[in-house]
Order: sequence, then C-alpha cells, then structure tokens
Amino acid sequence: MPKHLLPTTVVGSYPQPEWLVDRAMLSKVVPRTRLHAMWRLPAEHLEEAQDDATIVAIRDMERAGIDIVTDGEIRRESYSNRFATALEGIDDEKPAMITSRSGHETPVPRVVGPVKRRGPVERHDMEFLRKNTDRAAKITLPGPFTMSQQAKNEFYKDDEELAMAFAEAVNAEALDLQKAGADVIQLDEPWVRNNPDLARRYAVKAINRALQGITVPTVVHLCFGYAAVVPGSTKPAGYSFLAELADTSAEQISIEAAQPKLDLGVLKDLSSKKIMLGVLDLGNPEIETADVVAGRIRNGLKHVAAERLVVAPDCGMKYMPRHVAFGKLKAMCDAAATVRKEIS
Repeated sequence: MPKHLLPTTVVGSYPQPEWLVDRAMLSKVVPRTRLHAMWRLPAEHLEEAQDDATIVAIRDMERAGIDIVTDGEIRRESYSNRFATALEGIDDEKPAMITSRSGHETPVPRVVGPVKRRGPVERHDMEFLRKNTDRAAKITLPGPFTMSQQAKNEFYKDDEELAMAFAEAVNAEALDLQKAGADVIQLDEPWVRNNPDLARRYAVKAINRALQGITVPTVVHLCFGYAAVVPGSTKPAGYSFLAELADTSAEQISIEAAQPKLDLGVLKDLSSKKIMLGVLDLGNPEIETADVVAGRIRNGLKHVAAERLVVAPDCGMKYMPRHVAFGKLKAMCDAAATVRKEIS
C-alpha cells in the first residue's frame, strides 16, 4: 500500500476495447442479467482475450501513475451482473422487469430459491491482477443492498432477508479475494441513495455482514450513476444516504463529487472515515488539466485532512473512450503529485 499522502486509485472499471466488446451495444444499457451477445469473441477464445485486455488496462493505470490499481473490470458486462447471476437461487434466463434508476424498464434476474455462492466468481480475476502488477491491488464487488434492489424477489419473505442472503454470499467471496492477494476490497452500493428510506432500515447491517472478517482496507462506493447514462444536470448536489455510512465497518467511503459539484460540507458526517473523493468529471468528454483537478483536490482538503483523503475519478470509466480515460487519469495523478508537494 502507498505510504505517501493523497494516494490515487480508480473506482473500478476501465474502458473495454472495441475488439473485445460491442461498445455500441454496451452504451445502451447497464445490464442486470447476462449480456453474452456483447462479447465479440467465441467462448473458446474469450478468456484469453479478456486476460490480454486486462493487462492493457493494468498497464494504462500504471503508466498514468495510479497507486492502487484494479483489473479494470474487463471481464464484466456490468459492475454487478457477473457476480449476482453466478449465485444459486438466481434465474436470469427468464428475467423480470423493473424500473431502473434512470427511469427505464430493465430486465433483472428473479430470485427463485435460497441465494448461495456456488464457488469463487472473481478469485481468478484477483489472482491474475496480483500476478500482473507490483502495485497495491483493489478488487470490487457489488454490494448486497444494491443487488437486492436489482432483482425481483420471488422467494424471501421481504427485501431485508434477501439483502442479508446476498451479504453472506458477498462475504464468502470477499474472504476468498483477501486470500488471493487483494490489498483493498470495495463494495459498490449506488442504490442506497436511490431508495434511502429502505436503505436506512437495513443497508448498514447488510454491508457490515458482507465485510465481516475482512482485515484489509475496505471501501463502500456510492454514486449517482454512470455519466454516460445519467446526465450531470439531473444529479443532485447532495446524497440522500451518506451520514449513515459512518456506522459501517468500511474504512473508506467513495463518493462522486466532480460532475454533480457536490457540496463537500457533507463530509463532516464521515469524520471517522477516509474519503475516496471523485475529482474527475466523467460527463465531460474533455480531458481536464492537472490544474483543474488540483483545485478539486484542494477543495477536498478544506473538509478532509490529507491523511484521510484518497484521490479517484467520480465513478467507473467503463463507458469512456480509452484515450480520454487515460488522459484524465494522468491529469489526476499529476494533480495529486502537485498538491502533495504543496502540503508536504
């Protein structure tokens, strides 16, 4: 793990190359069920191709100067569907329909039996990442509350019972990922701000169950949605569910702040946590200058001590052109280096 102030990381995803996925198809949806048609290669060549694309993503992050890298989530169709649909009790062959956060009708898996983990889902991903970088390595998992909101419950007595079942499955996976060499484990929980009343009832309980026994640093990430899907003009300037995360066992809270121009005064409610602050506006196709990003970091430091601040993009970079994603990461790392010198 980096020892210097203002370490840099990514939220998780990095652009998948056009030769690997149909990006036009991908741009239309954040899939909840499997979207096998997205992949351009036949099954017998897909894993090798995903490995090659993962190495490209890792090297881009390293070249940009990222301190805590991920595998770019290159093997995933979305941040959540690969793990969620791999579990027992889930039927994504005959999906149900729900209204997504962006207001669109979306096919989702149906919960038809006890949710259990059949076996490792992302362990190979973590082992591959660990073998291919000497930097600190983070891996992400969908959070139990979010998964419970992205499925149709046809088995459990209520959504809380479903969320706790997902939490047990996530926990088993996280413990495996820790053994496989993860330096940081992140849960993606964007739906807590979509349904804050429900989240207040049991989201923290589910998150803490999912992180039980994990001894490496942990993160809970929440955002307002991918910039490619949710325009910045529709994003609020504050979170409806944030202070409650102070009660989670996670060491860090990751927030989207640049595109929605978040009022960082809300961070006073998370004084016990490290803050992974989004300082790249992924809704802007232009590559920010290092000076612009440095200004956002300095603004963060008005509310969070340098020892508690981790520098990151707003959200996943999956839907961006790769050259733009790389340019933004490079500007972010240069900005962090500039501010680091100023405060050291």
